Amino acid sequence: MSTENTPALSAISGTELTQRVATIRNEVSKAFLGQQEVLDQLLLALLAGGHVLIEGVPGLGKTLLVRALATVMDCQFARVQFTPDLMPSDVSGHAFYDPKTESFKIRRGPVFTNLLLADEINRAPAKTQSALLEVMQEQQVTIEGRSFSLSPPFMAIATQNPVEQEGTYPLPEAQLDRFLMKILLDYPAHADELQMVAAVSKGRSVSDFDMSSLKKIISPEEIVAMQMGTAMVEVDEVVMDYAVRIVRATREWPGISLGAGPRGSLALVRTARAQAVLEERDFVTPDDIRNIAKPALRHRIALAPELQIEGQRVDDVLNALLVKVEAPRR
Repeated sequence: MSTENTPALSAISGTELTQRVATIRNEVSKAFLGQQEVLDQLLLALLAGGHVLIEGVPGLGKTLLVRALATVMDCQFARVQFTPDLMPSDVSGHAFYDPKTESFKIRRGPVFTNLLLADEINRAPAKTQSALLEVMQEQQVTIEGRSFSLSPPFMAIATQNPVEQEGTYPLPEAQLDRFLMKILLDYPAHADELQMVAAVSKGRSVSDFDMSSLKKIISPEEIVAMQMGTAMVEVDEVVMDYAVRIVRATREWPGISLGAGPRGSLALVRTARAQAVLEERDFVTPDDIRNIAKPALRHRIALAPELQIEGQRVDDVLNALLVKVEAPRR
């Protein structure tokens, strides 16, 4: 993105910003039927410039959703299937010797893209998972001591299966904290599943399900400008204090053995700004903080063993916590 275009691009805010988001949402919905909340949460992370961890059983359309978003945004898309034998260099890239030039060259890995789908990330060992840490945090990759910057926007979307645990490697807390949100993808509603089956049974395969109807309606540069506009959404000091009090409460709440760190407070505020954009506002309300608290925090806390034995879920604990933390009244 050139420096001359930056001022014009950074002006995408207000009504223009909300209209563009609505257009993206409507276009992606042509391919990804139902699950509107999941799509909205993915758009929140995109606007906030963060990364997403999606948890759901196979066959729910996670790849379709990311491919549809990449198509609508006219962005580069790459998918990496994480397996136990996947090496870090398979993700980030590596140096190789070229006998023709008698020198080493860099072969860039799939992380050099705009939207990266890390499928079943918990099936690869920790050393391979950590290959994403640098690029998620700093949007650059180091290969053989040389640093390579990625072209914005960059968004990593990792998936994991909550059912099968055999042969998996749980993500360490340090890496989980790099994800802005954790989205839970459940089975579609009856009407949505019926519409999906009806569409596929008309002679089309699942692989090209509705993808041909999608239009490229926005450029990567405009996405960056939309992220800049989202960062300008106003957050009152009392609303920011509310977000911080929620996060701090997770560190003292009975039954939580590991609370969210300061990155959780930042995630709440960043995502709440994007939530305000989806609600067509240029300011954040306490309801925005409350509505996105669970996807922004559920992967940053760990329950005590006694609650896990009782079958308690993280979301249940967060619901109780949100009821107790007093919201600002004005």
